[in-house]
Amino acid sequence: MNGVDGTGYRPPPNSMQRPPGPGGMMPPSQMGHPHQKAMPPSSHPDMVLRNDHFTGMSRANQPPPGQYPPTSMTNQMQNMNINASSQGLQYHGGPPQSYSGPPISLHATSVPGHTPTSGYMNSQANNSMPPGVNYPPTGNIPPNSQPMGMQNMSNPAHRPNVPPVHNSATTSPQYPMGHSHPHGHPNQPNQYVNSPQSYPPRSNQASMPGNQPPMSSPPGMYSQPPMPGQPPMGNQRQFSNQPPMPGQPPMSGQPPMPGQPPMPGQRPMSGQPPMPGQHAMPGQPPMPGQRPMPNQQQPYPGGQQPYPGAPMQQQRKLDPDQMPSPIQVIEDDRSKSTEPFRTDCPGAVPPLVTTDFGVEDCGSASPSYIRCATYSLPSTSEIANDCRVPMALSVQPLAKPRNEAPLSIVDPGPDGPIRCKRCKAYMCPQFKFTDGGRRFQCCMCCAITETPPQYFNHIDHMSQRVDKFHRPELCRGSYELMVTKDYCKNDKFPEAPAYIFAIDVSYNAVKSGLVNLLCENLNALLDDLPREQGAEESAIKVGFFTYDRTLHFYNLKSTLAQPQMLVVSDVSEIFVPLQDGFMVSLKESRSVINSLLEEIPKMFADTRESEIVLGPVVSCAVQAMKAAGCNGKLFLFGTTMPTIDSPGKLKNRDDRKVIGTDKEKGLFSPAGTFYTKLAKDCVEQGCCVDLFLFPNQYMDIATIGQLSLLTGGDIYKYNYFKPEVDGHRFISDLHHDIQRDIVFDAIMRVRTSTGIRAVNFAGAMHMTNTTDVELAGLDCDKAISVELKHDDKISEELGAYVQVALLYTSVGGNRRLRVHNIHLAVCTQISDLYRSCEADVLINYFAKYAVMHAMQQGLQKTKDELIARAATILSAYRKHCAHPSSAGQLILPECLKLLPVYLNCLLKNDSVHSSQEISTDDRSFMRQLVLGMDVAKSQLFFYPLLLPVGAGGPVKAVRCSEDRLVDDKAFLLHNGINSFLWIGSEVDPTWIRDVFGVQSAAQIDIDTGMLRQMDNPASQTLCNIIDGVTAKDSRSSKLVVIRQRDKLEPWFRRFLVEDKVLGAGPSYVDFLCHIHKEIRAILS
Repeated sequence: MNGVDGTGYRPPPNSMQRPPGPGGMMPPSQMGHPHQKAMPPSSHPDMVLRNDHFTGMSRANQPPPGQYPPTSMTNQMQNMNINASSQGLQYHGGPPQSYSGPPISLHATSVPGHTPTSGYMNSQANNSMPPGVNYPPTGNIPPNSQPMGMQNMSNPAHRPNVPPVHNSATTSPQYPMGHSHPHGHPNQPNQYVNSPQSYPPRSNQASMPGNQPPMSSPPGMYSQPPMPGQPPMGNQRQFSNQPPMPGQPPMSGQPPMPGQPPMPGQRPMSGQPPMPGQHAMPGQPPMPGQRPMPNQQQPYPGGQQPYPGAPMQQQRKLDPDQMPSPIQVIEDDRSKSTEPFRTDCPGAVPPLVTTDFGVEDCGSASPSYIRCATYSLPSTSEIANDCRVPMALSVQPLAKPRNEAPLSIVDPGPDGPIRCKRCKAYMCPQFKFTDGGRRFQCCMCCAITETPPQYFNHIDHMSQRVDKFHRPELCRGSYELMVTKDYCKNDKFPEAPAYIFAIDVSYNAVKSGLVNLLCENLNALLDDLPREQGAEESAIKVGFFTYDRTLHFYNLKSTLAQPQMLVVSDVSEIFVPLQDGFMVSLKESRSVINSLLEEIPKMFADTRESEIVLGPVVSCAVQAMKAAGCNGKLFLFGTTMPTIDSPGKLKNRDDRKVIGTDKEKGLFSPAGTFYTKLAKDCVEQGCCVDLFLFPNQYMDIATIGQLSLLTGGDIYKYNYFKPEVDGHRFISDLHHDIQRDIVFDAIMRVRTSTGIRAVNFAGAMHMTNTTDVELAGLDCDKAISVELKHDDKISEELGAYVQVALLYTSVGGNRRLRVHNIHLAVCTQISDLYRSCEADVLINYFAKYAVMHAMQQGLQKTKDELIARAATILSAYRKHCAHPSSAGQLILPECLKLLPVYLNCLLKNDSVHSSQEISTDDRSFMRQLVLGMDVAKSQLFFYPLLLPVGAGGPVKAVRCSEDRLVDDKAFLLHNGINSFLWIGSEVDPTWIRDVFGVQSAAQIDIDTGMLRQMDNPASQTLCNIIDGVTAKDSRSSKLVVIRQRDKLEPWFRRFLVEDKVLGAGPSYVDFLCHIHKEIRAILS
C-alpha cells in the first residue's frame, strides 16, 4: 500500500498489514484502549499557565495599539514532580521526575496591581482573608465563585497565625469575556466539582456551623491534609494519596503507611511492596522472587529515591485541558468575526485563516494577499533584537478570496504606470498630493514627483483628489495595471503561453495503467484550460510528446487527418525536429489531438523499454518555447529514475544509514548541478515544470525536484500507483493543475518605506540578485515568505509601508502588473508588538526557515535554533510586558499562546524530523510542499483537523490527541495532504453497514482510497462532511480507513500531534514544560 500523496508511513509492497515498529510489533505505548495514556504526563515545578489578553476585545475590530490597558488572567495547572534541590524544570522527554518534597497545593496568582473585570473570580465569602492576600474588589459578585488572586495558603508555612481551614462552598470559576475557555463557552461558568479535569477545592475558607458541608475533592485532585497530631475535620477527606499522620489509622479509601497492611478491600499504596498473595500494582516494585508486571516502570526514574521515612506520593498530572487549545481559539475567533474586516486601521490584527470573513479594502491589501507575523513593527532594531519576533510577511499575490470582488484592472495610458521618480514605487493610496495636485510625495522614500499632465486632477479641502474613488490605485490596496512594451522582454509583447505534456511510455507506465488512464481523461480536461477574464475561450496552445529512452514528437497541424510522429533517438545533443505544428490551438486542432490520445496507448502497448531519460525531455520543452517566443508550463509524467547514459543520468544514492547523522543533509541536497542549471534555463525562458511521479522505488526527488522548486511548479506523487485506487485522485489533481489561475515569466519586487528593507525570501522561486524574485510560473496556491529587517529607525507617527509588485504575463499573453500595498503600525513599546502578532504566520515562516536551513546546517541545529528563538520570544514578553510574578509561572501572550503547540507540531513533522519510517523521497517531497504553502495550508498541515463523524452526535472539531478518541465513534483526520477515517471497535454496526455496505468493521475494504456515497442518510452525511473538509484543498487526498487496534493504527497515531510520537518528539505537555525551562534559564 502506498502512502497518502507520498507522505506518512510507507509500508513496503505487498505488506499492507505490517506496522512501522521493528519486527512488525506495535509499540506498547500505542496498544490497548484508546483512553490509555501513551506515556506518563509531564510535570513542572510551581507552574501556572497565564494567558495575557485583552478582555472583551474583538480580534477583528481591535483598537490601535496603546489605546487600552492590558488585562491578564491565570489558568491553574497542577504542580508535580518537583525536585526539592532544584528550582528548574528537568526535561528528559521521557517519564517525569518524581516528587520528593513536601506536599504542594495548587494555586493561581494574580498580577499585582491588576483589577480584573467585574464578576471575574470574585469571592463568595472573604471574611476570613489571610494577611497579605489581595482580593479583587467586590461588586457584582456572582454566587459560588472565588478569587483567582490568592497565594498558596494550603501549606501552613505560608499562612502564619492562621488555623487550618477547609472549603465550605463550591467554586465556580468564571472567565472574562473573549478568553478561550478550555471546556466550554468563554462567558459561562463551569462547575469543576467531581470533574476529571476540575480544579482542586480551595483550603482557605473556614467551615462555620450550619454552613454547607465541605466540598469533596474531585477524582485525581487533592485536599488539605490534617495538621500534625490533629484528626481530620468532619466530612473532610484527607490529602489524596497522602499517608496518615503517625499514630493515625488510615481513612477508608486511603493507602496505608509503608509497612502497614492495607485495610480490608484496600489496594496497597503505590510504591509499597504487596502483601503475600497479592499482585504488584503498576509502577510498584515486586516482592523478592516475584516477576514484574509487563511495561512496569521504576517508581523513581533515574534512580532517585526519597529521603528516609518520607511518605510516598503519586505524581500529580498537568491537565492537558488547561493548556491553550487551538480548537477553542479557532472557535472563539469565528464567533467574534461577524463584521467585514476593514483594512484602514494600521496595526489591526485580522481574523484567523481558519475563519471565513469578509474584507473591505480601504487602501491596504486584504489579508488574503498579505499576512504579517506582527502588524506593529518595532521602531528600532534594538527592540526587534530584544523580542526576536521576526518581521515576516506571507505574500500570496494571486490568491482567490472567497468573499471579495476580483481586482480592478487599470489602464494608465500610453505612458505607463505613474511611479515615484526616486524609488520607482507605483502610485498607491498612501501617496500624498500637494501643490493643488501638481505634485505627489512618495510614502516609501518621501521624494516629491511632478504629476504628469494627463494624470492631473484637483484636490479637495482634505488634500484628497476629487477623483480618488474613481481610480482603484488611489483608494484600493490591491489592483492591476496594464503596462507598455517597456515592461516586456526585447520591448515586444509576449505570445500566448503553451502547455506541453510529456508522457512516459516506458514499460512501468504502460503496465501500471497510467498511460491508458491519462489518455482517456486528458481530452476532457483540456476543455478547462484557464482563460483571460471575460474571454470565451482559452488562448493557451498545447503540445504533446512521449518518451522512454528516446523522444517522440507529434505534428498536430489542423490540416492533417492524423498526427505525425517524429522520433529523436540521439539524446546526447537534443533538438526539436519541428516547430510548425508542435504547439497548436486546441480549438483548431481538436480532432487531431483526439486521434493522438486514442493512438498513444495502442502504439506502446507492447513496449519492453524499462529505462527513461529525463534531462533531454525538459530541454526539448524549453527549446520549443524559445523557438515559439512564448512562455508556459511543462506537465511531466514519470515512473522511474533516469538511468540511461544521457544528460541528467542519476544513480541511487539512498543511504538510510546516514539518517540522523551530520551526513543526512547530503541526501536532501541535489546530486550535482545539472538539474539546478536546467531549472535556471527554464526560469529564463518562463517555463514552469510540474512533476507527476509514480514511483515504485527511489527516484531522487531531492535532485529532480529542483525543476519544480526553482520554476514555481509542483510535485505530485503517487507511490505504487494503481488506477482503481489512485486514479481518481490523480485525475482530480491534474484537473486542478490545468484549470487553476496561473501567470508566467513573473518578477516580484518588494519595496519598503525608509527604515526597513526586505532581506530574506523563501518559497518555490529563484533569485539571481537580492531584490528580484524570479518565477517561471506562479499559481493561485503559492505563497512566498518575506523577512524584513531594520536599516534605520522607523517613525512611529508615519508608520511603515510595504509594496509588493508582481510583473507577469497572463494566460492571454498580456503583460500586466499586480500591486499590493499594506500599511503597518510602528511601536516603541514591546507590549504593543505582542498585541498584534499572528502565530499562524510565525509558524509558516519558521517552517520554511527550517526546511531551507536544514539543508545547510543540519536538522538538529535548526530545530535547536527554533526552540531557542521561541523561548526568547516568550521570555521577552515575560520580562518586558508581564507584571511581576512568580518565576514558576509560564506567561504567554494572548496572540502567541498557541506558539508552543504549533512549534512542537512543526518539529515533529516529517518534513523537518529525521525518521527511518519515512522514505527519503517522501521527506524531500514534503519539504517542497512546505516551501510553497500559504498560511492556511500550513496551519492545517501542522495541526490536523480531527472530527467525530460516526453514529450521531455533533460534528465539532476536537483536539488532536488520542485522549479524544472513543470506542463507539468514528473520527475523520485531515491535514490537507492525508485523510484518515478511524473506526472505533464499538461503533454501531448499523452505521458501518450504511456507510461501507458490509456487516462489520473487519470486512471493510481499506484499499479503496475513497468513500462511495450510498443511498442512506448516514453515508450522505459523512460524504458531505468529507467534501466540506476538503473543499479548500489544492490536492486530493487518499482516504485511508484505520480500524481500532489494527496494525496500521500506529501510522495514524503519528498525526495525533498533541501526543508523544515514538521516536519523533514529545507531547504538547512535555514540550510546554521544556519551553518553560528554557524561558526560566534565559530570565535567570
